[in-house]
Amino acid sequence: MLRGLFSDKNKKKCTLWVAGTARLSFPEQMAQKKKNKKNREPFSPPETDDDLLWGINPVHEALAARSLSEILVLKGKGGPRIQEIVDLARTVGVRLRFVEQNRLGVSPGCRHQGVVARRAQTVFLSLEQLLADLTAEASTTSRLLVLDSIQDPRNLGSILRSALAAGFRHVILTRERSAPVSGTVARTSAGALAHLKLCQVVNLVETLKELQQQGFWSYGAVPSEEAASIYESDFSGKVALVIGSEGKGIRPLVKKSCDHLITIPMQSDFDSLNVSVAAAVIMFEIVRSQQ
Repeated sequence: MLRGLFSDKNKKKCTLWVAGTARLSFPEQMAQKKKNKKNREPFSPPETDDDLLWGINPVHEALAARSLSEILVLKGKGGPRIQEIVDLARTVGVRLRFVEQNRLGVSPGCRHQGVVARRAQTVFLSLEQLLADLTAEASTTSRLLVLDSIQDPRNLGSILRSALAAGFRHVILTRERSAPVSGTVARTSAGALAHLKLCQVVNLVETLKELQQQGFWSYGAVPSEEAASIYESDFSGKVALVIGSEGKGIRPLVKKSCDHLITIPMQSDFDSLNVSVAAAVIMFEIVRSQQ
């Protein structure tokens, strides 16, 4: 097969040809590679069922709270922590299956630690049931977390994780404009979701009025210098903390319905805290001030 090079002195480039057919010059080859890369279909990872939980800690927490319908354990995977999950599943009567890797239902890169579980349907209490359960607690303080249109499931999960740690075990969510309580929320909460009492409401303004009639003081968290500092506010009595969405915050009518507006004072001009971080800071400050 004939093979050679010819040069174009005017354009100062060399072109490779084979059997009389010219190939692309080096600059043309690079341009073609860029074009092919641009037109390439984007990689899409395998979808994972959003009702699934994985990892030893999240699965164990959800199992202990009786919020699972099925557990899948990787064949050949052992150890005391896996065995504890297996024993507990058999004790409480949750379906248990030992399967191969490709039957776990999660993507290959998932760090499942050998155990995957399917969540049972989330149980929501009515507002009356939530308040009755809160009243029945032996705690001397009543704390409610009210979430107004939190739309990112990971932010929602992070907030719920902090809520449990801070002792806000009762949470009110908006039914509309809110992220569904999915597997993503459960995984991000690191198992906290299974230990919380949840209530979904349609009209948050009316809900706040009902809470006020039950003796709660509502505190709306806002990024405003005109609001009271959380470090100077009185959080004694029954507290309902209202946290707004990631971008717009608390909706105007909901904000007007709050008894007090509070804020985290910033020590610099940068005041863009993530909503889950801000919620955690405020919840723990409320707990500290009540002690």
